[in-house]
Amino acid sequence: MEVSSQLRLDKRKEDVGTSLFHCRMEQRRLLNPQEEMKFLLHRLVVVASLPQQLEDRRDIGAHYEELNQRLQRKYQGDAVTGLLLLYPTCMLHVMESSSEVLAGVLQDLRDMQEGPHGARIEVSKILVMSHDLPSRLFQQWSYELLNMEARVGVALGRDAPGDDEEEDTETLVRTALSMVLKLGSHLLKPTIKGVKTPLGSRLDVMPEMIVPQDLLVKLLSRDLLSPQEYLQAYLTPLHIPMDTGHVFGSSQPTTV
Repeated sequence: MEVSSQLRLDKRKEDVGTSLFHCRMEQRRLLNPQEEMKFLLHRLVVVASLPQQLEDRRDIGAHYEELNQRLQRKYQGDAVTGLLLLYPTCMLHVMESSSEVLAGVLQDLRDMQEGPHGARIEVSKILVMSHDLPSRLFQQWSYELLNMEARVGVALGRDAPGDDEEEDTETLVRTALSMVLKLGSHLLKPTIKGVKTPLGSRLDVMPEMIVPQDLLVKLLSRDLLSPQEYLQAYLTPLHIPMDTGHVFGSSQPTTV
């Protein structure tokens, strides 16, 4: 009887919002009073190499425009924001939405690598999957074609841009993500006198905030989680022995 009474008491406490989940949701509501939080916000940052036989990079942009519309029809209310940068040989994609939408993006990325009529993406790596974010970094989703010859040395702040000194993976990832955050924060700033400026024009005046293609190429060769590995962990059920509290499942982490 004492156990049943305690369970009912715990249930009443959770109903009035004393659980960690409810506390976190209330905190998010206070931070975003103008936005009704219908789902937890996550951010995915991936890098991928483009095949040499790709004739028009705009086909990739059009593909993601169609994919975003399809996912938003399936998960109504889960808005998608972000930025897709298409370099001559690779791409950098930042997306913000629910976990279900981002899992769909990774599944599509995996399918693009394994397409029966030739891969539209050759190699892809996840730089980060950030969970439960307080706010968005981008106001909408868009893509832009870039023609850049910047080198990794500039992004890392070296004195000699041509220096081929090997950098560890953590430093490269941290540098790329730092530049992504700075770029997103800059794009959030209002334009002069409220005039809407095309994304390409805004990127042209701040090349130092754009992640160099050379840095992305280096990241593609590092031991980072692939979409296939992430999805395997994401879709693997967890086994929790009630007597120990330990969680067993895939050895791959679900976050980077």
